[in-house]
This record gives sequence, structure tokens and C-alpha cells, in this order.
Amino acid sequence: MLSIIQAAGWPIWPLILCSVVALALILERLYHLRAPLIAPPTLLDEVIGVSRNSLPTPDVVSKLAENSLLGGVLAAGLQAVAADARITEPALRQAMENAGRTAVHTTERYLNTLGTIAAAAPLLGLFGTVVGMIEIFGSQAPTGASNPQLLAHGISVALYNTAFGLIIAIPSLMFYRYFRGKVDAFQLTMELAAERLVPHLMRFVVRTA
Repeated sequence: MLSIIQAAGWPIWPLILCSVVALALILERLYHLRAPLIAPPTLLDEVIGVSRNSLPTPDVVSKLAENSLLGGVLAAGLQAVAADARITEPALRQAMENAGRTAVHTTERYLNTLGTIAAAAPLLGLFGTVVGMIEIFGSQAPTGASNPQLLAHGISVALYNTAFGLIIAIPSLMFYRYFRGKVDAFQLTMELAAERLVPHLMRFVVRTA
């Protein structure tokens, strides 16, 4: 590996940095974008079951908010109804929508950085190719003779940097698309859960003339 880095020249170091950052982001998102941490499948039914006859206590609502991101959205609705017994349905929806925006923003964390690496890695590889081509032309002496060592080094720099750029960009782009799809799916799940919980919570609202 060290010999490859030496053959690729100094332009390989930005690509190595990008690869380390991309790997760290991919592992971080794989861990945090899991269903139990974002939207447990049975959480909504449990909330409806607990609040079937009365609103849960503040302690229960706090534990719900800490359970997952979906729990935070559902807890926002419960807290809104508990804080204002005459709350209107649009106001209740707005409270849950605001919590949902925060939750979606949390799921999208670092995705822009990963997408930037996927787009920048081929350009960094192209930059290394240009540097290699410059070294290739620099190996040509004015008399027409060439330096074989400089020529071989220039070719290595050009090819290795192009390859490294693609090796980094392709997995980064694939995982970026994968994570983006998971975020969209979680967002839809939270929206549907909120829509289902709103009519249930409106039963506890005091109707006004």
C-alpha cells in the first residue's frame, strides 16, 4: 500500500483524506439510520394503546420523546394537547409538523458531506491525472530524449489518481443514494403516524362553541 501511495505522488493525499471521511460517515449513518432509533414499527400502536382512555403522564411522554425520532414527533402532539386543552386541529398538526422537521433534519445529517465527496473524488482524481501528465511532458528533454524514470512516475501518478478517485466516488455515491432513500422512507413513516395520531388526540380536546 505504501508503495502505491509513493507511486501515486502527492495528489493522492486529498483522496486518502476523502476516503477516510467517507468511510467514517458511511459507518456513522449505518448505525444511526436504523429503524429502532428512527421509527420503531410498533411504537404508534403502543402510544395509541396507552392513551386510549386518558393522556399519559409527563414522565411517560418524556420517555417517549427519548425513545426515537418518531417518539419525539408523537410526544410533541401529546405535549401540545396536554398544554392546551382547547387546541385546534391545525395547531396540533403544526406542533407535530415542527417536531417532524427537526427529526428529518437529524436523519439527513452528514448526507450532504457524503454527496460532496462522491462528486469531488473524480475531480480530485482528474487533478492527479493532470499532474501526472505534466510530469510526463516534463520528462521530455529539449533534445528529444526522455527520462524513463520521470516518464514512468508521471504515468503512475495519472493512472493511480484516476483509479483512486473512481474507487472513492462510486461507493460514496451508492451509499448516498441508499441513505437518501432511507431518509425519505422514514419521513413518510413519520408523516403517516402523525396523521393517524391527530384524530386520536382530538378526542381529548375540549370543544368550544
